[in-house]
Amino acid sequence: MSPGSVIVDVAVDQGGCIETTHPTSQDNPIYEVDGVIHYCVDNIPSAYPKTSTLALTNVTLPYVLKIADKGYKGALREDISLARGLNLINGKLTCKKVAEAHNLSYSPIEEVL
Repeated sequence: MSPGSVIVDVAVDQGGCIETTHPTSQDNPIYEVDGVIHYCVDNIPSAYPKTSTLALTNVTLPYVLKIADKGYKGALREDISLARGLNLINGKLTCKKVAEAHNLSYSPIEEVL
């Protein structure tokens, strides 16, 4: 990246998604590597708990309602975006990238539902 660029790693509390990131805090949120500014505060939503909770519940409520209406298996079969969030079911790993990363057996969602 060019000097003066800014990286915001919102996944830093889950290991990060950029090689040069490491967790920071609200008190000391940024640092620079090779001229690139890094903002890597873990749990960014904690700065605004009420707002972030409302945002999260607004986004997840449709999935909760779908699961309540169709059951989890029906909801997973019907909604590909919900199914893509499934990693493990009945002891079967359904996330191919996780299986590959850890050299574990992978089971397609369609086969385990």
